[in-house]
Amino acid sequence: MAEPFTFSVDLAVVESLGINLYSNAAAVLSELVANAWDADANKVGIDWSDNGDEIRIEDDGVGMTREELNERYLTVAYKKRDGEGKISPRHNRPFMGRKGIGKLSVFSLAGEVEVYSAKGGESNGFRIKLNELKQSIAEKKRYHPTPVEIPEDFPAEGTRIVLRQLNRKRTGVSVTALRRRIARRFDVLGYAGDDPARFVIEIDGRPVTYADREDLKRLEYIWQLGIDEIAASDTPSAKRRWVIADNAVDSSRGWKLEGWFGTVRKPDELNDPEDIQESLRNIIILARRRPIQEGILDQLDFNKIFGSYVTGQIRAEFLDLDDGSDDIATSDRQRLIEDDERVKLLVGKLREFFNSAAQQWSDERPKQKFIELTDRYPVVREWVEGRPDSQRTAAQKLISTVAALQLDDEEQRPQLYKSSILAFERMALDATTQELEKFADGLYAVDILPLLASARSYEDALYVQILRSRLEAIEKLEHMINKDELEKVLQKHLFENMWLLDPSWEGATGDADMEISLSRIRKGLLFSKSEEENQKQGRIDIQYRTAAGVHMIVELKKYGRKTTVDELREQGAKYHEALSEVIRKRGEAVKNISLVFVLGQEPDAGYLGDRDLADVIARQLEHINGRVLYYDELLATAQKRYKDYRDKKSDTTKLDALLRVLDGED
Repeated sequence: MAEPFTFSVDLAVVESLGINLYSNAAAVLSELVANAWDADANKVGIDWSDNGDEIRIEDDGVGMTREELNERYLTVAYKKRDGEGKISPRHNRPFMGRKGIGKLSVFSLAGEVEVYSAKGGESNGFRIKLNELKQSIAEKKRYHPTPVEIPEDFPAEGTRIVLRQLNRKRTGVSVTALRRRIARRFDVLGYAGDDPARFVIEIDGRPVTYADREDLKRLEYIWQLGIDEIAASDTPSAKRRWVIADNAVDSSRGWKLEGWFGTVRKPDELNDPEDIQESLRNIIILARRRPIQEGILDQLDFNKIFGSYVTGQIRAEFLDLDDGSDDIATSDRQRLIEDDERVKLLVGKLREFFNSAAQQWSDERPKQKFIELTDRYPVVREWVEGRPDSQRTAAQKLISTVAALQLDDEEQRPQLYKSSILAFERMALDATTQELEKFADGLYAVDILPLLASARSYEDALYVQILRSRLEAIEKLEHMINKDELEKVLQKHLFENMWLLDPSWEGATGDADMEISLSRIRKGLLFSKSEEENQKQGRIDIQYRTAAGVHMIVELKKYGRKTTVDELREQGAKYHEALSEVIRKRGEAVKNISLVFVLGQEPDAGYLGDRDLADVIARQLEHINGRVLYYDELLATAQKRYKDYRDKKSDTTKLDALLRVLDGED
């Protein structure tokens, strides 16, 4: 008696296109679901148990006779579209299957497979054991699957596949995770329940629906191609939706893209704790309602930060046409043949979409995060709203960018707000509105963290403390002069606050070695500790300072000491000559020397005629880069220059309160 069934295949084919083709259960089951679709089924059910001994897949499609089982199911690389046409006979569905190798994928999950099918009053069943199949192939024998009895509960039409001896490494996924995977892989979830052509996928008796699309639930922003097709109820977390009208890839041939892509709130929302093997960070490309490529992000050149938030499902029917075009999908449907014209057009259009969406996302997301910020840190919003009109836009851009940053540790965010506010406040004292906006516009998530990491210097000299100390310094100077304080105290105060003499000298430091060298060269006449010499010169003190590459000698005269321009020129020449000599001996170029005399009274320059005293002094001291400052003028200039500080004094309490909140003190 002739064997009823024959399975002819090479072992290498079984290993390459069966055992090793897929690494997860969802991909294998997708092949069987696709077969049910092609069989005009209205329903395909998957009975799945996390710890069970078998998996059952059953559809109510047209089924197969024994002859069709041999010609179609048991023939590897059976080309459905060549043998059966382009569409299914009952519901006119474009066939999903093309290569005829998906049936082998079950061997990546199971060591034993039973197949039952009924059509036209005929029912058949057989069993394939993988180890027996491999042995027959190795011995170059034909393999004949074992006929099995038809179960009593088997219907009159349809197909059932039972998988046993399961590979638990590949089937060890929860029912919930499986539902999510299947829901993402088929664009068949939108049929009405009473549609004669409906196609329902059930897992453990419950239909797979959009409610299983975890990616849709997590979307914060969504872009739809061509039309608005996803109900708002399916994207409950979406803050904003866009429709991209220009979705044509090649309008002359009617090629277009449909579907959607979107971003989640945080990248880790694309991870599924129940399914560590599959990330939602994926754009699935569909053709004929099933995946033709399951990941294409790596081929696109666009904002990589945006890419870490994105997921989607895009239909590209032109990738699988029945017009004689080449089949460009690889066997595992993980990628497409990249040098095909259709793939190049697809990649180019997606890159265009994603670059545009990334810009919209970068503009919109900080605005949304700033709104959300109000709930947790209302004091920050109050700070932004309290900025002058010329600063408010830049301040909001800055804080919005910090609010939108993705942080591994959310506890870092208050300190980033704090550093940003301090940096902004400090910069706002002297910067123009244009400079502030440039500062805020230049901060993006990709580079703000390194910038703010350096803001520790602002913490070391907090804006508030700087503000207070400068106000105190100005007020103390005013008090000393008005109250005729001891000149030694006045001298100490000025040398500790060199910025009072010149704003660019903030942070100026002394150099003891330089002072010793200068003293030796002038035999005690410079930087001498002799009170007698100081009295003779009418000098409170003379000191050396350096800042920003400038060598400075500053001499403070007593407030009431009268002097002449000639005397200053002569003294200044000695200082300049001595300093030049020391610099040369150090092997440095003699440059950037500055001499300053601080006086209480104007020096005598003799008869001036129509000349101005300041011009005379400038010419007389020009060759030594010298200048004269007056105590009264110094005070007035300091008060004027730091008027903003004085005006802001009332704001320090508010800023203090804000910083305390961000430090968690209030």
